[in-house]
Amino acid sequence: MATVPASLAGSFQGSFAYFSIKDRLPQILTRVIDTLHRHKNEFFEEHGEKGIEAEKNTISILSKLRNELQTDKPLVPLDDKLPDVPLWNRYLEYQQNLLDGNEQPSWFQSPWLYVECYMYRRIHEALLHNPPIDDYDVFKEAKVQSFFESQQAIIALCTYLQEILKNIEDLDEKQLQEEFFKLLQVSLWGNKCDLSISAGEDNSQKASPLKSLDNLKTFILVDDTESIWSVFCHSES
Repeated sequence: MATVPASLAGSFQGSFAYFSIKDRLPQILTRVIDTLHRHKNEFFEEHGEKGIEAEKNTISILSKLRNELQTDKPLVPLDDKLPDVPLWNRYLEYQQNLLDGNEQPSWFQSPWLYVECYMYRRIHEALLHNPPIDDYDVFKEAKVQSFFESQQAIIALCTYLQEILKNIEDLDEKQLQEEFFKLLQVSLWGNKCDLSISAGEDNSQKASPLKSLDNLKTFILVDDTESIWSVFCHSES
């Protein structure tokens, strides 16, 4: 039986994991720090000096986190009061147990997916430790901007879907299959607009995603849409 390959980590130079931990994650942290700094007047207006102090403390924690990431420091346990803390810390222990006794899980040596999720959890922890801004969403501004800048694409896609639903009774199985395949590909390529992929840079969808499907087909590495359709057909019979 084939063994499970090693998890992709930042230690694989030239990989997406390496690029993510070396460049993308520090850029995200820098944008978070900048967002907090730009809203310090808002924190002062809402919370007075306590808001300013919380903003400074959070930025200090996040700056330290960025340094830990860039210099491949060991990952540390979480210490806030949320109920998921034991789960995170148990998984850190699990990663520790996979290593030799003298090694510790670190940013570039541990599985990339884990450390990226861990970074977001540490951002949340930094805010939790600093009321009264502990419920501030550092990504809201970028998410709202991306949503509004993608409105034309959203409207085009919703209009297209409404037309399908309006005429669905008139479509034969082959036509239904074609429409299903189109919408499945739209769902697949929607990840291109993920703000984490662009490190917070504008990544909104300006045009209808349906228009780019043909050009993107060559980038699909594995296509099992026929099998998915077959499963749906059998589930109805």
